[in-house]
Amino acid sequence: MDPDDVRDDWASRSGKFSPAYYAELGPNEVSETLVDVLDHYVHDDARIIELGCGSGRHLAHLKNHGYGDLTGVDINDDSFDVMAEHYPRLAESGTFHTGALEDLLPEFEDDAFDVVYSVETLQHIHPDDAWVFGEIARVAGDLLVVAENEGNSPDRGRADAEVSYVDDDFPLYHRDWKQVFSEHGLAQIIREPTSRDTIRVFRAP
Repeated sequence: MDPDDVRDDWASRSGKFSPAYYAELGPNEVSETLVDVLDHYVHDDARIIELGCGSGRHLAHLKNHGYGDLTGVDINDDSFDVMAEHYPRLAESGTFHTGALEDLLPEFEDDAFDVVYSVETLQHIHPDDAWVFGEIARVAGDLLVVAENEGNSPDRGRADAEVSYVDDDFPLYHRDWKQVFSEHGLAQIIREPTSRDTIRVFRAP
C-alpha cells in the first residue's frame, strides 16, 4: 500500500476497527495507564492531545479523571459524530481536528502541548511519512506517550518482518520506538508491556 492508500483506508473505515467499534469497547488498560502516568508527571491543567483519537474513549477517560484541556486529531470524520453520541461531555468541551497527522501537525507551534499521546496509530504510518515522527517530537513540550503493538500477543507485531497485515487487511509497520524518538531528542523514561501493546513514555529535554 502507498501512503495515500493507507490514509484513505483509515479515513473511510467502518465496521471493525472503526470509531464506532472502539466506542463500544470503551476505556481499557491503556486508558488506565495513561491516567497513572499523567497523574505522576503533569497537572490536571496540562495541554493534552491524542493523535488518532477516534471516538475519544481514552480522552473521555482522562476527562473523567479531571483533565480538561483536551485536543484530538483523527483522519476519520465519523469519529466526532460517534463521539457526540457516546461521549457528549468530551465532544462539547474538547478541541478536535479532522485530517491526517501529516497535514495537521506542521500547523502546530513548537511545544504546543504538554502531553502528546497516541494509541495504536503510529504503527500505521507509512515509511514514506516517517518524517512525521519529528513533528510529533517538536510539538511535545513535556511528555510523549505511545502505545503500539510490539509482538505482545501471538498474532500481532511480528518482530521478524518490517510490516505485517492485520486480518489480511491493513498494514502494521514495525519500528524500534525507543530509537525513533531518541533520534528526535526525547528520552525514554518508562517502558511497560501490556497484554496487547507496549507503552513507552518519553520526556522532552
